[in-house]
Order: sequence, then C-alpha cells, then structure tokens
Amino acid sequence: MLTSRREITLGATNDSFPEGTHMCLIYDDDEQRKKVISKFLADGTTAGEQVGYFVDSTSREEVRGWLSDMDVRLPDEDQGGDFELFRAVDVYCPEGMFVPEDMLERLRDCYGRALGADYTGARVSGEMTWALRGIPGSERLVEYEALINELSEVHPVTPICQYDARSFDGATLLNVLKVHPMMIVQGQIVRNPYYMKPGEFLATFEPETVSSGRPA
Repeated sequence: MLTSRREITLGATNDSFPEGTHMCLIYDDDEQRKKVISKFLADGTTAGEQVGYFVDSTSREEVRGWLSDMDVRLPDEDQGGDFELFRAVDVYCPEGMFVPEDMLERLRDCYGRALGADYTGARVSGEMTWALRGIPGSERLVEYEALINELSEVHPVTPICQYDARSFDGATLLNVLKVHPMMIVQGQIVRNPYYMKPGEFLATFEPETVSSGRPA
C-alpha cells in the first residue's frame, strides 16, 4: 500500500498536488481547454513522467498541431514512450465494449510499466466524447470514474478527464462532478464541492445511457 505520493505540478498553476490527483475539465471553450491540457502534458514530460493522450473529438494530427501552436514541444512518438497519442476507443474499448474493471487494470499496468521503464510516474488525459457513441458498457462510465479514486491510492496515474459541456447532457455532467475530487475552473485547479467518496456515490448510482446534450 502506498504511504506517500510525490508532489507534482499539473500545469494550471505552479502549486503542487499529490500524484494521482483525479481531475475533470468540463469546458465549452476550446481555446481554454487547449491551454489547460497543453500545460498539463508539458509538465508531465518535464517531470520525467510517461504521458498519454486519448483522442476522440480531435485527431492525433490536430493535437500535435495545437500543441505546436502553443509552443509546447513534446517528444515525437518515434523517439520512445515519453509522450504517446492513442485513439480513445482503442484504449477504453479495445474489444468493442467498455468494461470498467478492465480499464482500471490497464491504468494499473500503465503506472507499473512507467516505473519499470524508469519514469517518475504517469499521467493521462482523455477526450470522453467516445462515451456518446453507444458503445456497450458506456453506461458504466461514471462508475469507472468513481473507482479511479480508489485506484489512485495505490497506482497513482494522474488523469484529467475532458467533458465537452456542449456534448453531454446535464444529468451526466452532474454525476461527473460527483466523482472527481478536483476540477479545473477558469484555468485554476479547485477542490470540488460536489465530490462524493466512491462508496457513498456507488451505493445509490444506477448505470444509465450516457446522453448527448445536443438537440436531436
């Protein structure tokens, strides 16, 4: 059992936080999102962490493009595993369905492999719009988000989960808030007053289809 965690910076501020800090970014401004995420990724590689980004609403080329536009220079993928881009569906649903327990195991493996390769830790960020595609098991998305908080106590991968407020419905976004202890607001990392501990949240949570907030 991990008794202490490294203190790391997360891009939004110069303040330090324990590795494994689980954050959500609910946004409706793409430029603000890019600023937050680019700094988060850059801080990870600067700290010697292995960094992963999961694309869905954008492409790998677009991410590389806006990182370059913001003068964020991350290692090329052919230079090793310091920074890697993946399709979100390939990470979350490699067998065509989403199984929270399997994804949590992948995060455990991610952290273990990073330490085994002499990285100081691991951080990831994912575009969560993949959950709107009707993939079997995606109704368990918020359950998975709640369980990450238990995982981080032992295998502290540091994640930012990105939710486009223009795409997800209000009920889903409220549940998302309830399972992230920290949130990013106006570029600042703040403690989330809506947060519920995993056991408390899951005692009443019932899986439901993740819905788009856009008009039909």
